[in-house]
Amino acid sequence: MRHFLAAAIALSIASPAEASELPNGVASGDVTATSAMIWARAAVPGLLKFEIATGKNFKSYMGGGSMVSDPAVPRKFHATGLQPDQVYEYRATDAAGNRSAGRFRTLPQTCAKSDVRFGVSGDWRGEIAPYPSIRNVPDRGLQFFVELGDTIYAERYSGPETGEVASTLGDYRARHTEVLTARYGLNTWKDLRATTPVFAMIDDHEVVNDFAGGAAPSTDATRFDQTGNFINETNRYKAGLQAFSEFMPIVDQTWSSSDPRFNGKPQLYRSRILGKTAMFAMVDARSFRDTGLPGVTDLTNPTEIANFLIASATQARTMLGGDQLARLKTDLLDAKARGILWKFVMLPEPVQNLGVLAASDRYEGYARERNDLLKFVADNAIENVVFVTADLHGTMVNNLTYDVGNTRLASKAWEIVTGAVAFEEPFGPTIVDLAKQVGLIDNNQYNYYLSLPIAPDADASVNDKDDFVASVINSSMAGLSYDPLGLAGSNVPAKLTKGGYEAMHSYGWTEFSVNAKSGKLTVTTWGIAPYSYEDLQSNDRSQIVARKPAVVSQFEVNAAAVPAGNCRGSN
Repeated sequence: MRHFLAAAIALSIASPAEASELPNGVASGDVTATSAMIWARAAVPGLLKFEIATGKNFKSYMGGGSMVSDPAVPRKFHATGLQPDQVYEYRATDAAGNRSAGRFRTLPQTCAKSDVRFGVSGDWRGEIAPYPSIRNVPDRGLQFFVELGDTIYAERYSGPETGEVASTLGDYRARHTEVLTARYGLNTWKDLRATTPVFAMIDDHEVVNDFAGGAAPSTDATRFDQTGNFINETNRYKAGLQAFSEFMPIVDQTWSSSDPRFNGKPQLYRSRILGKTAMFAMVDARSFRDTGLPGVTDLTNPTEIANFLIASATQARTMLGGDQLARLKTDLLDAKARGILWKFVMLPEPVQNLGVLAASDRYEGYARERNDLLKFVADNAIENVVFVTADLHGTMVNNLTYDVGNTRLASKAWEIVTGAVAFEEPFGPTIVDLAKQVGLIDNNQYNYYLSLPIAPDADASVNDKDDFVASVINSSMAGLSYDPLGLAGSNVPAKLTKGGYEAMHSYGWTEFSVNAKSGKLTVTTWGIAPYSYEDLQSNDRSQIVARKPAVVSQFEVNAAAVPAGNCRGSN
């Protein structure tokens, strides 16, 4: 509720010399045109005071407060009644006078025709903080930043993997605290969240690797307690989701549904209208999914590969769950009816077909539902749909195809996989090592890869590491008649301006910018050279911490014309 803090007058405040910043700074998120969630974690018990104003002097402000009994648990304040497209200053002060400040801008009015700029990435391991790959985000003037899954790693904590996996609420809280805490004099997530509103989504590692929330607990009995009928009703899932909600500046919502898989469960799905220029929908690909198919173990066995592909394409299995898929379709149709130009679907798991290796956990392993969604977009002539994903720990772009019966059709939609912020190792070397293990490349090819530079480019010659990895992936996909990586030769009107359509040997994030006048979308991936935990323990640590992101890939996409639509409603 919007109110002034008369009670704060009596607050016992320490002298400026004794006070400092709050442990993890402040954050804003879940912004709309008229509201925002404000977040902070106090250093001491007592009243945590929130203030929000349109000026830095805070002479006139709205605010609220929360009594803190356990400083390990953050607090949030939902600011409502705000003005559209307005910059707000905010700050939080705890009972010892420790204070941190930030700012956010509300989203534009529903019918506004304004430029759009936002950022996305996923996947950061706690032991390789402090994440210099995102240090430039506060300077980019973004409207918001999407934390697209694997915001912690339950399996890794403060050092090389030890086998100690998070399973309790305290464990999960400790991991969220770790990634938001300064290390080696740098705290990039604190800086980002203080200057840029965030939207946040889980993938699997907020709970445990590759879990399927819509499956029965008995299907994963060694990792989950047997509470409830679905894994999303177990104590472990609830602990992971509670910690995620506590540490993210998001509004707590639950599904109301006749489907017991959904009813009463956390609703992380979000959609926002960014004026007439764009909208986005962010989906939870983990909490409601069915158990994944058994993976292909022998890539030389055509029968095993065929059986996997047939099962994926024909079995009535879901990744998103019926209610969430229906909501996504409704929001895409609504965007078309409103005449919104660009539609971004943000999903933590890759949508593009990359081959059967490790496909069970991707949308490729739920091909029947994937085909249904892409066919829906095509049948309803929903233009300018971009799938923005993460999880692979490297950036790659591809046009999308889908199957109707035995016919493969080209979709106008396309995908970019983003990230990782920091995951050792990146996608490139991971794939090459795996290709060597399964016999896709020999020792000579492996050594040639090691000799190549990291120098992404647009040509087809295999003269850098990204080219080599792309050639391995494309060779594997060719046997399945999948399109090669990139947008060249597709029906997507794209033009590379720097680097290539792959950036698989860096840590970083991706920026999306839409010019409202021309409708052109510019996609820029920022990156730094990757590093390891061992690198951070070495004498070269200062050089790693000082790294600054540079553009490693950039391309432009022209928008297809859309009907004018009927601008209506609120955001």
